Amino acid sequence: MAESFAFNIADKLLGKATSLLLDQVSLARGVYAELENLKDTLSAVKAVLLDAEEQQLNNHQLTDWLGKLKDCFYDAEDVLDEFGYDSLLREVVNEGGFRRKVRHFFSTSNPLAFRFKMGSKIKGIRERLDKIAADADKFNLKKITGAPARVPGPYREREKTYSFVRASDVIGRDGDKDEIIRLLMQSSDDDHENVSVLPLVGIGGLGKTTLAKLVYNDERVVRHFDKRMWICVSDEFDVKRLIKEIITSATHDRCDDLPIDELQVRLRDELNDNKFLLVLDDVWSKNRDKWLELKALVDVGAKGSKIIVTTRDKLVANVMGTHPMYELKGLPDEECLSVFIKCAFKDGEDKRYPRLVGIGKDIVKKCKGLPLAVRTLGGLLYLKTNENDWVKVRDSECWQLEQEKDDILPALKLSYDDLSFDVKQCFALCSLFPKDFEFDNIELIQMWMGQGLIQPSQEKEEMEDICNRYLDELLQISFFQDVEFDDEGLFFNFKMHDLVHDLALLVAGPDYSTLNFDCKNISTKVRHFSMPGIYWPKEEEEKVSRFFGKLNNNIRTISFPDITHGPRSEAFVGSCILRLKYIRVLDLQKSSFKALPNSICNHKLLRYLNLRGNRNIKRLPNSICKLHHLQSLFLDGCESLEELPRHIGKMMSLRLLIVRTQQIALPPQAPGERKVKGGRRCFNSLRFLGLAGCNSLESLVEGMGTFTALRTLIIRYCPFLLSLPNHLPALETLEIINCKSLDLELGNRNGEKEDDIQAFGSLRILILSELPKLEILPRWLIQGPTSNTLLRLSIESCDNFKALWEEEEESPSLSSSVLPGGVDHLTALRQLEIKYCPQLSALPEKMGKLSALTHLTIEGCPELVNRCKRGTGKDWNKIAHVPDLHISDSSDSAEESGPLLSKQLVERVKRWRNRAFSNSANRSV
Repeated sequence: MAESFAFNIADKLLGKATSLLLDQVSLARGVYAELENLKDTLSAVKAVLLDAEEQQLNNHQLTDWLGKLKDCFYDAEDVLDEFGYDSLLREVVNEGGFRRKVRHFFSTSNPLAFRFKMGSKIKGIRERLDKIAADADKFNLKKITGAPARVPGPYREREKTYSFVRASDVIGRDGDKDEIIRLLMQSSDDDHENVSVLPLVGIGGLGKTTLAKLVYNDERVVRHFDKRMWICVSDEFDVKRLIKEIITSATHDRCDDLPIDELQVRLRDELNDNKFLLVLDDVWSKNRDKWLELKALVDVGAKGSKIIVTTRDKLVANVMGTHPMYELKGLPDEECLSVFIKCAFKDGEDKRYPRLVGIGKDIVKKCKGLPLAVRTLGGLLYLKTNENDWVKVRDSECWQLEQEKDDILPALKLSYDDLSFDVKQCFALCSLFPKDFEFDNIELIQMWMGQGLIQPSQEKEEMEDICNRYLDELLQISFFQDVEFDDEGLFFNFKMHDLVHDLALLVAGPDYSTLNFDCKNISTKVRHFSMPGIYWPKEEEEKVSRFFGKLNNNIRTISFPDITHGPRSEAFVGSCILRLKYIRVLDLQKSSFKALPNSICNHKLLRYLNLRGNRNIKRLPNSICKLHHLQSLFLDGCESLEELPRHIGKMMSLRLLIVRTQQIALPPQAPGERKVKGGRRCFNSLRFLGLAGCNSLESLVEGMGTFTALRTLIIRYCPFLLSLPNHLPALETLEIINCKSLDLELGNRNGEKEDDIQAFGSLRILILSELPKLEILPRWLIQGPTSNTLLRLSIESCDNFKALWEEEEESPSLSSSVLPGGVDHLTALRQLEIKYCPQLSALPEKMGKLSALTHLTIEGCPELVNRCKRGTGKDWNKIAHVPDLHISDSSDSAEESGPLLSKQLVERVKRWRNRAFSNSANRSV
């Protein structure tokens, strides 16, 4: 079932060839003709690819032909991307503002020779492609010139409550949960056994992990055990890894560098005489010796300690269990239907479509009681009201296939088939990550972009918005689950169910692989690889050299997910540069080498570079600025980084920069750079800027040509930052946390207040926290265009905050500590959060004019909370019109949190919903 994705790649190549043909300046005589010929061949081949991909399931020769074709496509893309690099380079040099020495730094030594060389490469690719394409005739393939045969309907946005609702509001498992809790709390009949093991057994997709989470978080269990630990075991039962993870789960401290003897001692110390609950989730290994080795180490717990083991295999249960296994059964059809309706309809909408509900009952019966299958198909049919769509799912041939143990669920296959080709390719890339891996939405989106999987739409939709839409589709059908937000609700992590991970592995095919240093034979088909959970050998340089000798030089992705240490020496990076000319994604987070080599600039096609968490690196070479394709640069957690390269603002494709640096200004003035009227021109392709822990940073570069496309600005823990740039016309999200010197009023270089309040004309979300200089909101927020665009405003832990806005006629001084009537300017505001601002004591009469306000949270503001008490407070009538109110002092929130879904998690879901209406507003503006 591996997908070839040949149609996607051909379509992308045609777009790139067309773009280069339009840019005739970069093409030498003869090169233009070769490119035209290549485009004609691509068009002819693309016409039969949809039929070829349908037929390959039953024709191995056709599969082989598609593989050869795809290899040729990849090589063609490398050549076209090199041409694209040349175009970007000319754009940098021609933009202006450089003296001759600086222009030479960026220039190609012999552009004419380069173009003729590339023309020769294009000719070779075209001849090779012609030869492969000629073999298409023997397969009698049909030409399909229109849109792909399988195109999903328009994207249907829903409230983003996915996994929180599904992981907590579980239907039909109360009896199972209570019985398992009873078993955990009962004393053992064996006087010699301190720790007993309860296996939880069931087929994939039945909800074993979800049920174990319900038990693990139940308040009865929390009170009963001294310590609770949760470990995902997955395929390999590595005792040393499990010891580390148990210690980390128990103490929240890492212990990566300890030898095995010290790890064993520390584990025993942590568990000794403590009654603990340990969950070993998703166990596959039947190796009794390894299990007994681990069991002996944890047997020091107090009597009554328990271990829950979740597994699909009864033999595993027999090997590990001391209790009789608890075998989980499928949900009854009636309860499955409740889950299905919850996922397929908005609240109450099912009453309007009784015929669809009838078809839904038939679909639910085919799911055989598996909650994952029910949720997936419910998400697939969400807001589809055409009866034919439902009948198509009910009557699909997938249900007729004989399913072996651990086969992909038909429901997952149906949902996968409904995805667009682009989303399928993005989903396939997720196969590089191990089971139970915790994805970061920002990193994954940037990886998709780095691989060139995201093409700008005809409507000029931003690539990041397309990625978010794809991510939403995969969340909607439960391919991604277990969503957890950061404290501010802007970023989130998520996981894949094991069965969904199996599906990703199946469709990814030989292009994607997980490797380790000891792999003997590595397929020449591998273009993307990861090395999850590896331990770096002491003889690193020798191992690295042997490993790279086994790889072909067409690798595009290298990633080290789920590791505690990345590469320790420059040898790995040096080998990458020496051998892997066409790499696009290089993930070296948690590495510890001290420098990147100057030759990093040879990776001309590199789009994604992640050095997150490297505590040793002090500088980046200036040559990194020659990476004109680079879109994403992660430098957060690089605590020794002294400064960024002086020309980094001139990188033409850079869209994301997250950095920790010790420099005073970002970026420093570059020697040889001319002053341009209106300020310096730099960072004008940047969409996302994150600054965290920049302890010396005082200013960000200003000018009309700077940050012109910036949409998200995150500033955290920059104590000496004095001001913001005064012109951010595209900024939509601004988060500022713990910046003690920051004055939000815009100023010029002399410290004088600016009259221009048009600086932030697109702002949707503003989050302000721990800003001691904040007394009132800045004028540009209330009186500028932002007052008509802002959807969410959050103010937290600002000790001196006294008013949202000061109205002279009502509040001539700040001593009144009142939210004044100026807030009626915020006509679009939907969510207002004010937390722990003790000097804010009352609300204004005009609060009722915030007609769009739907969510209001006031917490930890003693006087204000007292005045806003429901029905009795002096200010209650001013906020009674707001549908969703949360008014509490700091103690209330702890009392209201429940055992399973805490108030904090509920708020995070609401924040995600807030992002949903923010996206909706963006589309309508």
